[in-house]
Amino acid sequence: MDKKTLRKYLIGEFSLRRLIRSIIFIYVCILIFAVIWSDHKIFLPQPASYNDSPEIIKLKLNDEKSISALYLVNPVAGYTVLYNHANAVDLGDIREFLDHYYSQGFSVFSYDYNGYGTSEGKPTTQNARKNADTALKYLIEEKGIPIKHIIVHGRSVGGGPAVYLAYKYNIAGLIVESSFVTAFRVITRIRLFPFDKFPNINLIDKVNCPVLVIHGKDDETIPFWHGEKLFRKAKEPKMNCWLDDANHNYISAKAEMKYWASISSFAKLISLEQENNF
Repeated sequence: MDKKTLRKYLIGEFSLRRLIRSIIFIYVCILIFAVIWSDHKIFLPQPASYNDSPEIIKLKLNDEKSISALYLVNPVAGYTVLYNHANAVDLGDIREFLDHYYSQGFSVFSYDYNGYGTSEGKPTTQNARKNADTALKYLIEEKGIPIKHIIVHGRSVGGGPAVYLAYKYNIAGLIVESSFVTAFRVITRIRLFPFDKFPNINLIDKVNCPVLVIHGKDDETIPFWHGEKLFRKAKEPKMNCWLDDANHNYISAKAEMKYWASISSFAKLISLEQENNF
């Protein structure tokens, strides 16, 4: 059997109808994969880097599972930062960063998503939003922090629950760091499906508080254009901090100084806005 006959036997005769069918079949397969398995690709929890201790707070969820949290109270702080961390890290991994945030004059509250650190349950986009809701309500209802004294900060995948909180609640300010326009478009760049996970680009222009977008120009994991699009879509007042010599997981000493200076300036912008609107 020659190659032409073998190819015809295995593949069939080429036709436009056959091509369209093949494209539709491939699209449907990818769509099914996105529906069923995307959360497994978005969330990649690692073994816990810490053990529960007296400083670890347990927040009860509606399903009776609990998530772990850490609260660093700075008595001179004007604002409390609710920090939604990135993928593949937990409270132990980010403890040094949280301590540095504290040293900058902020109180800091952070938590682990379901399935991260010593938090119970399974990480999904829906659960992450519920986790963020629970964390914010804890600060407001249990700790008595006025919502206008809470800045929500989300890094990478944490940008999803952070933008969601800023859209849903009248918080003091939103910081979106190294995050995406939507989760799927990190891979596809363009919109392929009628739905997406963490559609930040669809919510950020509905946020009614000051917004700071931080992004490294050398980020290859979530490319810089994501940050640019989010910043353009956000309403005023807004700030950006574009970092040279910084990628998704590395930041130079010079860029780090600019990073913290931008957060300090952002807090001053929030205070000014609140004074003007008082």
